[in-house]
Amino acid sequence: MYKIYVNDTPLVLTDAEGIQNTPPANDKNMVARYPGNHRMLLNYIDMLEKTRRFDSVTLYHENYDKLINDFKGHYKIIEAAGGLVQNQEGKLLLIFRRGTWDLPKGKIDKGEDPPTAAIREVQEETGISNVEIIKPAGETWHTYRTKKGKRILKKTYWFLMKTSDKSLVPQTEEDIEEAVWLGVQDFLNSDRTAYNSIDEIIKKTFS
Repeated sequence: MYKIYVNDTPLVLTDAEGIQNTPPANDKNMVARYPGNHRMLLNYIDMLEKTRRFDSVTLYHENYDKLINDFKGHYKIIEAAGGLVQNQEGKLLLIFRRGTWDLPKGKIDKGEDPPTAAIREVQEETGISNVEIIKPAGETWHTYRTKKGKRILKKTYWFLMKTSDKSLVPQTEEDIEEAVWLGVQDFLNSDRTAYNSIDEIIKKTFS
């Protein structure tokens, strides 16, 4: 099962058996069988890019590999890595960029592995230096379009990290306005705007 956030709406791709583990079909949750035509799949992608009518969309097909490959065929795939960093007080490191709260992350450079890239991106975006990975925290997928309209599918590897460093220097050249320490539940219970994929990985990591 794949969950990909398209315009901040979860698109779930699964086989016929997997639909029992997804939200039931109703006015807010679409469930449909993929007819096997990759052009039809593009219609669902277009719909999600242009509207947030649904809370979730689930597409299923007996040939799961075909569904996944057809979906990926509409995108250029890039990989990124980031960190869920806690300080000695257990607070979580968050950044504020382009009107949205986020976790420090960025594109994996050629020749880098995900853990190395995650540490580098955390250090570059927030100014901390003493960062240690505790364990992998999972992966998220989301899509976006470049300024030229090219569709991108980004896979982000996440890592739970710790640091004894407290001072933060946001990377303003990457449009990061703030870098702050917040309690995990304080953040989740607040009205701060964050992408659904970010909320999900935080809840998954600290549940």
